[in-house]
Amino acid sequence: MSTRHELILTCPKGLEGLLRDEALGLGLEEVREQTAAIRGVAELEVAYRLCLWSRLANRVLLVLARFPVADAQALYDGVRAVDWSEHLAADGSLAVEFSGRGSGIDNTHFGALKVKDAIVDALRRPDGTRPGIDKLNPDLRVHLRLDKGQAVLSLDLSGHSLHQRGYRLQQGAAPLKENLAAAILLRAAWPRIAAEGGALTDPMCGVGTFLVEGAMMAADIAPNLKRERWGFSAWLGHVPALWARLHAEAQARAEAGLARTPLWIRGYEADPRLIQPARNNIERAGLAEWVKIYQGEVATFAPRPDQNQKGLVICNPPYGERLGDEASLLYLYQSLGERLRQACEGWEAGVFTAAPELGKRMGIRSHKQYAFWNGALPCKLLLLRVTPDQFVIGAKAAETTASEPVSEVRLSEGGQMFANRLQKNLRQLGKWAARTGVECYRLYDADMPEYALAVDLYRDWVHVQEYAPPRSIDPQKAQERLLDALAAIPQALNIPRERIVVKRRERQSGTRQYERQSSQGQFLEVAEGGVKLLVNLTDYLDTGLFLDHRPLRLRIQREAAGKRFLNLFCYTATATVHAAKGGARSTTSVDLSRTYLDWARRNLALNGFSERQRLEQGDVMAWLAEDRGEYELIFIDPPTFSNSKRMEGVFDVQRDHVALLDLAMARLAAGGTLYFSNNFRKFALDEGLAARYRVEEISASTLDEDFRRNPRIHRAWKFQAR
Repeated sequence: MSTRHELILTCPKGLEGLLRDEALGLGLEEVREQTAAIRGVAELEVAYRLCLWSRLANRVLLVLARFPVADAQALYDGVRAVDWSEHLAADGSLAVEFSGRGSGIDNTHFGALKVKDAIVDALRRPDGTRPGIDKLNPDLRVHLRLDKGQAVLSLDLSGHSLHQRGYRLQQGAAPLKENLAAAILLRAAWPRIAAEGGALTDPMCGVGTFLVEGAMMAADIAPNLKRERWGFSAWLGHVPALWARLHAEAQARAEAGLARTPLWIRGYEADPRLIQPARNNIERAGLAEWVKIYQGEVATFAPRPDQNQKGLVICNPPYGERLGDEASLLYLYQSLGERLRQACEGWEAGVFTAAPELGKRMGIRSHKQYAFWNGALPCKLLLLRVTPDQFVIGAKAAETTASEPVSEVRLSEGGQMFANRLQKNLRQLGKWAARTGVECYRLYDADMPEYALAVDLYRDWVHVQEYAPPRSIDPQKAQERLLDALAAIPQALNIPRERIVVKRRERQSGTRQYERQSSQGQFLEVAEGGVKLLVNLTDYLDTGLFLDHRPLRLRIQREAAGKRFLNLFCYTATATVHAAKGGARSTTSVDLSRTYLDWARRNLALNGFSERQRLEQGDVMAWLAEDRGEYELIFIDPPTFSNSKRMEGVFDVQRDHVALLDLAMARLAAGGTLYFSNNFRKFALDEGLAARYRVEEISASTLDEDFRRNPRIHRAWKFQAR
């Protein structure tokens, strides 16, 4: 066998240049880059060293042959032409990995089967002995890559991917692979900082991957030193004595490194559930003396081991995938920037993110950026120097002055415009709210079209709904405006960031508007017209209190005395609470959702009402068809569209409102009043209803000051018998 081999090292996309430099340092020659891989030539010793020491590669492949493939038979013949007796015993085990397509081979399973057949047929003995298949721990793992009619046949010397170091048996929700974490540390110049005696800290460390990889670099520990089984362990070309010497050298280097005074390496994690898994990972890596993990929030992060110590802050903040993540993530990045400025001046920092627009909101200018891929997700590493001249406003550079605390997030031009509008509205509506005793009201409702938000105040909380932008708006521009607005809200309203909740409101289908968005289960008690109500700002798209219906609820309270009240599509029964407060003789509330009826029960109980208040679960149309009660006051606020497994068919307010109103009017007592409202913007009341009933549109009188600038928020009618 030749003493020099062609080697291919695979890696995550974007790491090719780093891997090239690393492999050159480990002895690989004639190195060339390809997509997600490099190739070169070297002796077997270098191949072993690459397996042991590469912090970036996924696999080390030793090329056995390259040959053209015109069809499946040519593939079989090319594989069988290799002298497999030099690599695998006839009674050994085999696994085949096949990638690529072409030459009539468009199924990877079929391609792998042809490769396997060729190897088995080449080694089959007259007595029938032949290699078996073992996909988990084979004696030999063969890889064939087919590309544009050319086959590259290789042995996988690494076995399992080299990023699997063996220490990380427990991980968080979105972990970085170990070799990607190592690449980020290399780009952030951690080896230089470590050589200078610098510290390493991660304020959002998860299960500690950055910290373990950084400690192994600083202590000169080969990343796969503890791996026991390799792809070459049972390969007939393996040279155990050569491997033993290289492994012993690496072991000696690790012992010498660990004997040095440990660098200051610390991690902080807000989630208490991840602390012990992180410590377990560190213990398995043999780095318990070097790496320490503590529970702590970003807002209190202060890494200084002493006033003179400098180092590297490295972190991978969450990117955000759920409804309403924009606000929490914006404020998280802002808090990170504030803590870096306050506690880490003179340090270097690396922030790895798939949302670089959020990275700009830290208030520190990045001096360099690197593109990476985290799986299929494009990401950037933002490198920062935490010095006063790096502080920025929003996404644009600005100077600081001695009179301005640099920890304060200053706003972009658009953000300041938005803040000014909020403050103007607050001055006007705040006086009205204080005068009328209103605690919850709409402060802003897309007043400036480019900032398409609704901002509602719930006492000292802010509930923000982002209207989904039309397709004609550039999504990146819409995202920038949203972040500008969210940055402005805490400062304009002087409300802590943690009391701001953001959701996106889009056209809803079915029951999506009632679906759970979160599961925090936190209720806030608010007051309205002398009653107390429970709202939940986080768990659902709506909060449990429709602010625009405040005048209608107060009207019902004024008119309810001595009357039997029926609330259809009652939701959380806020109108029922008002009716009971107004002295209703009895109340009946109907809704299909058990969740909201339970909420209704709590609203009633909060005000001391329970005994005479009837809560009915059911499809409103079916319930009305069966009910024989009479009611002097009825309120109907149906959804635009609804379907459920518990109801027959689908409810559509435009199509079904005539049938709904006829059923409800049949239950209206003589001299009674029915109020009907809905928020479907294109709704048109059927003209035939006016022929049967006295109908009066009362929309204008059912809007308070906070909704006057959006008169189409709902339409309302008063129905009485002729």
